[in-house]
Amino acid sequence: MAEATKLLIIDDDVTLVNALKLYLSKEGYEVITTSNGLEGLQALYNQRPDLVVLDIMMPKMDGWEVCKRIRELSDVPIIMLTARDQGADRVMGLKMGADDYIAKPFSLKELEARLEAVLRRTRLPPPSRGRILYSDDELTIDSERWEVRRRGELVDLTPTELRLLLVLAENAGRVLSHQQLLEQVWGPEYVDETDYTKLFIWRLRQKIEPDAANPRYILTERGLGYRFAKAATVANRAE
Repeated sequence: MAEATKLLIIDDDVTLVNALKLYLSKEGYEVITTSNGLEGLQALYNQRPDLVVLDIMMPKMDGWEVCKRIRELSDVPIIMLTARDQGADRVMGLKMGADDYIAKPFSLKELEARLEAVLRRTRLPPPSRGRILYSDDELTIDSERWEVRRRGELVDLTPTELRLLLVLAENAGRVLSHQQLLEQVWGPEYVDETDYTKLFIWRLRQKIEPDAANPRYILTERGLGYRFAKAATVANRAE
């Protein structure tokens, strides 16, 4: 998998970037590096990487703004790589569209494992037992075409958001725990990362619900997990 993978690293820590490039290149990745956000966005446009590793504290444009602009242009997976390990920063990064968040210092093996996990979620075909998993006058979830439409318009979802929605829709009417969703969507190494399910559910609701504060499709079963409503079922339960 790694041989055909192009990584873009956006970080102004020259020593770290050189170490990452050396290590990941030996593992078969094609590594592109930039030292600030503006250069990073230019490289994203010109090089079309498979995954972006993004620092927060950088000159000219910080990682928050870079993440926001990337999400306006692309659904490429983003891993936030930063010295800021505060819970609020982690939440903000995931809410803004990052797929994962790693705090410095970290081991090169840990980063490699996270890269592989994110790429695995991106590249595996979606779970599917039929073409149309859900359809009403507002929302259509098509697992064969791997697309979601709201009022006929294509909804822009990242690969992880889409996989999460497909798993929920495939199990419509059934409560799935945080651990079940994490294992099926993110992988077994993420089963304790319950913040991921909460934040990605929040992201999905912003994109598919008529009223994200009073969800119609993705319902919270408090203390248990989440349930995708069956057709014609409407409930006013939010996170």
